[in-house]
Amino acid sequence: MAFERIAVVGAGAWGTALANVAARAGRSVTLAARDQASADAIARTRRSPRLPDVQIDQRVAIVPAGAGDLRAQDAILLAVPAQELRAAALALAPILPAKMPVIACAKGIERGTHRFMTEVIADCLPSALPGILSGPSFAAEVACERPTAITLAVREESVAAALAQALGSASFRPYHSLDVRGVEIGGAAKNVLAIAAGIVTGRGLGANAAAALTTRGFAELFRFGKAFGAQPETLTGLSGLGDLILTCSSRLSRNFSLGIALGKGATPQEASAGILAEGTFTAAALVDMADQYGLDMPISTAVAAILEEHLSIDAAVESLLTRPLKAEA
Repeated sequence: MAFERIAVVGAGAWGTALANVAARAGRSVTLAARDQASADAIARTRRSPRLPDVQIDQRVAIVPAGAGDLRAQDAILLAVPAQELRAAALALAPILPAKMPVIACAKGIERGTHRFMTEVIADCLPSALPGILSGPSFAAEVACERPTAITLAVREESVAAALAQALGSASFRPYHSLDVRGVEIGGAAKNVLAIAAGIVTGRGLGANAAAALTTRGFAELFRFGKAFGAQPETLTGLSGLGDLILTCSSRLSRNFSLGIALGKGATPQEASAGILAEGTFTAAALVDMADQYGLDMPISTAVAAILEEHLSIDAAVESLLTRPLKAEA
């Protein structure tokens, strides 16, 4: 189980970074762009429009999505946005061999269905072996070989370990896990909480408030994860607490940046213009799922209400600050 041939579907910033990661690890890599025109343009310039400052490794072959080249791969990394993952998976159905590991590299919950990413893969590709790659990682830093540690989860440990080994290098350290659901929950929930952290920064509420928001946000993430069967070690690890810390503290985070714009007075439509922030799609689904389990998630609920323009930021802040004082839990 050497995983010598890796395909990355999605030639955006994250897909480009992962293609370079796999090439540096010595794998034979195919990067699938959206269509033939996109593939031709990227092959000609060796750069993705989403990551223009990074040259794609010359060892990476660039093809259009759906190309027959994907049939001969040992594993596929689906590096497309969460809300586009179903379409990307369905496009693979006619060419995918049985038991092929298909790893979601998006962090979110599908809008409407409330399905996690590996559930979407299982729906579309029932013969595949779904997995999830998630953790504290900005594409630009990964592409530039800045040290990065991340979690790769597949329910078959031998596959998870072998694939992590195949992608690993001195600058990219995948830790393998069996806790697929826990890794998915960390990646999805932290995006919503990062919007809240951005609002705190944009509103100028101070470092104390930012620290409190992140800490209490993690309590919500942990509560949600526990209800859905996640392992505590996963939630306090790279793909949970680690990713939350990164995303709630850096302007490189699209969700954090969107929150800053909201905090400064932009409408949700203005703040999200030209920015793909997965938390905007995940917030309502996260809150709906929490409600089904009777979970108390006031920060996530406030974010969802702000995004839907049912609640002003000032009203949300007042609501959170006037909640009854109680024991910390």
